[in-house]
Amino acid sequence: MTITELRQRLRALGAVPLHEERVLRQWVQAKPIVSDSQRWFTDFFPLTLREAMPGIAEELGGIARLQSSHPGEDGSARLLVELRDGQAVESVLLPRDGLCVSSQVGCAVGCQFCMTGREGLIRQVTSAEIVAQVALARTLRPVKKVVFMGMGEPAHNLDHVLEAIELLGSAGNIGHKNLVFSTVGDPRVFERLPLGVVKPALALSLHTTKHELRERLLPRAPRMSPDELVEQGEVYARKTGYPIQYQWTLLDGINDGEDEIEGIVRLLKGKYALLNMIPYNTIPDLDFKRPSWDKARAIARTLHQRGVLTKLRDSAGQDVDGGCGQLRARAEKPIRLVAKNAAQRTPLAG
Repeated sequence: MTITELRQRLRALGAVPLHEERVLRQWVQAKPIVSDSQRWFTDFFPLTLREAMPGIAEELGGIARLQSSHPGEDGSARLLVELRDGQAVESVLLPRDGLCVSSQVGCAVGCQFCMTGREGLIRQVTSAEIVAQVALARTLRPVKKVVFMGMGEPAHNLDHVLEAIELLGSAGNIGHKNLVFSTVGDPRVFERLPLGVVKPALALSLHTTKHELRERLLPRAPRMSPDELVEQGEVYARKTGYPIQYQWTLLDGINDGEDEIEGIVRLLKGKYALLNMIPYNTIPDLDFKRPSWDKARAIARTLHQRGVLTKLRDSAGQDVDGGCGQLRARAEKPIRLVAKNAAQRTPLAG
């Protein structure tokens, strides 16, 4: 289901725009959609809509269901969320009322240091499934900020992501600068985001100032050089009045040298920007290593002293081995093993 399809369904039941907005607002804010004690429901809604609402409410509640929760010591909680077709995505409750949502099941970019990219793209997450992740999270704790930094590349699911963002920034009661669209960089993003009624903040995955290294780390990202990415980001930042957040996964011995520090200063000094530096969240079976916290702190301090606003962050869920894609991978592994064993036991026909 998409948000557009939900609106069409409500209209077919006699809803006018005011009715639609009430239903959508109640849903995305995790408030009761059916309430015989509230006048807005008993007197305001037409009879055909009132009669259909219990079934619609049940359907909306089933779009995304909590499969498991993995609290972290930092106040975060990794959520494994099951969608209606049995596929699973990950959401992360962040400290200070934030939520990280997924926009795809899997991902086609294939970042070499990311667990999600290892399985490729399985399918797109619909606009309603994105909003349902927020509604589900709000049954657990307040959500005042939503970042599109979970599984998937939002630019590869642009129509659904932008439809969800528009609803979250209106009926969802989330400030536009508290909706953060994270992308490896795609020309379509810079074309379409400025045209929306809701203009989200933008986070760009930089990871290195070296064009060839970035192509190796992000093998299927659009061929934008770091310089081009920063140039486009600066234009969007000035249009919206929000600084660009540049994401930098710190990989020991790969993008943490003096040459990268010089490159960052060259690219970002004087820009309307914030550099989020995140030491790598170790994933078994991958060769990348997490640098020491002392080394990461020293890099961030040096950049700050040289005029680049830098925040050193830790990946939420580090203590529960919850890097993006790991919960889904652990949940899927037993299923795949069972299927494999069953196939080995099944004799061939004929």
